Amino acid sequence: MPDSNSHQSQVDLPLNDQQIVDFRSKRNQVNSRRPYAYLVEPEFHATGKLVDVATLFLTNRECPYRCLMCDLWKNTLTESVAVGDIPEQIRCALSQLPATEVIKLYNSGNFFDRQAIPPEDYGEIAELVRHFDTVIVENHPNLCRDACLEFRDMIAPAQLEIALGLETCHPPTLKLLNKRMTLADFDRAARFLNAANIRTRAFLLLKPPMMDEEQAIQWTLKSLDYAFDRNVNSCSIIPTRAGNGVMEQLQKQQLFSPPQGSSLERVFQLGLQKKRGRVFVDLWDSEQFFPCLTCQAARIQRLAEMNLKQQVLPEIVCAECTS
Repeated sequence: MPDSNSHQSQVDLPLNDQQIVDFRSKRNQVNSRRPYAYLVEPEFHATGKLVDVATLFLTNRECPYRCLMCDLWKNTLTESVAVGDIPEQIRCALSQLPATEVIKLYNSGNFFDRQAIPPEDYGEIAELVRHFDTVIVENHPNLCRDACLEFRDMIAPAQLEIALGLETCHPPTLKLLNKRMTLADFDRAARFLNAANIRTRAFLLLKPPMMDEEQAIQWTLKSLDYAFDRNVNSCSIIPTRAGNGVMEQLQKQQLFSPPQGSSLERVFQLGLQKKRGRVFVDLWDSEQFFPCLTCQAARIQRLAEMNLKQQVLPEIVCAECTS
């Protein structure tokens, strides 16, 4: 196998774990006793009001699922953290942040992966977060088991919410993403969590590989319906980006291209109009999807306000880009 700095000349989908790793660059330097980032931002809550959310990006071992499009491995470790490291990370972040009603413990993978978050730390983590109204963690559907119930009880009276990566309800695309998950797996996880009174949200990809622009729009909308049909409380639409090594290679071979900004606007508007649950769009590094400098800021600001209000706002008309 080539080393991590070498590139194959041809990418044939689907790829296995090792092939995906072969395209990677170096990881960022992170500290097992510190979160690699933390911030506070507003979000439209399940109760219908705007609340401040503290988001902690915890440092831990890399996720064992090598998803084709993922770049979260850049801020992970190659070994498990020691018992006590994760609570220390949470204490560190909370000491620097203002009080909020909601906390997200995002760990670049799966909260209930025993190699990422030691179960021995659950009790201390619960002590640190149970005063929040809602505690949100991310987890692979195949890891939604009894540990979720145990943690739910530990953090009471806080409401546990688990974010699941559905990505798409298009089975062939889901398979090539190397998530090692089927729609049936997602359905089982959703039923399990719903029965346990654990709230769910879903991550959806806009324009994964092997889709053109119109297919991407239609399958994202179908995926929204798929998630809401399974009582998912909210959906976050993530425009698929390059940046992890593999995606750039797929882009060179014209097997992938990032979505257009107009597609993001259209999917978001139609998703909100369904009125089936909260819909958000991920605006990280969103300038790349709106190349027209005349209307770029206004378009991104419109989407940001729609995130917060959960309402469709008047469209931006630009004479420069005629859209």
